[in-house]
Amino acid sequence: MINILLVDDHAVVRQGYAALLSMMIPSSQVAEAENAQQTMAALDGDRFDVVILDINLEHSSGLSLAPRIHARNSKNKIIFFSMFDEAAVIHRAMQAGAAGYISKRSNPEIMIEAIKTVLKGKTYIEHDLAIKLAAYSYGEDKDISDLLTQREFDVFMGVAKGLSRSKIATGLNISEKTVSNTVTHLKSKLQVSTNTELVHLAIERGLVKVAS
Repeated sequence: MINILLVDDHAVVRQGYAALLSMMIPSSQVAEAENAQQTMAALDGDRFDVVILDINLEHSSGLSLAPRIHARNSKNKIIFFSMFDEAAVIHRAMQAGAAGYISKRSNPEIMIEAIKTVLKGKTYIEHDLAIKLAAYSYGEDKDISDLLTQREFDVFMGVAKGLSRSKIATGLNISEKTVSNTVTHLKSKLQVSTNTELVHLAIERGLVKVAS
């Protein structure tokens, strides 16, 4: 039996892929979570072979959640499943400990292939995304996310998503004072003076998508 946890804040996407996975991998058992809190609660109750994780979750980021998942159980194989296809985001996802990265635009067969690959202990990055990542990795220009520590990046993503300092603090299990201090360091490091400028930076670098 393959135990899979599917984490996505859109019920239609989550339920649709849960049904699809159950049909295409008969030996699988699929559980669902829509946010970080439900994800950690699910991990407390069960052991999962694969966690399929969206990046753009409500009130949190999958990039921030991935290290927490690994801290709970380092054997969890994480596959990011996202609309983000920017090389900097893929790079950060792999740094966060992902075993795979696929696009939500891909065919369902790609997800099945990714699951089977990571269960063999290998890394799976969808072909077109792997090309982008290779070009980025060997390029001279690095993204701002590479300048930040994990905590700075987590807070940066929280600000970019428009979360209040209290929500960022709760999501990261740190104090509001720590969030405030980190935001101050972020502004200095990234040479901006306002939260609005931090948001604009995140949008420009493809770390946050705006509704079209």
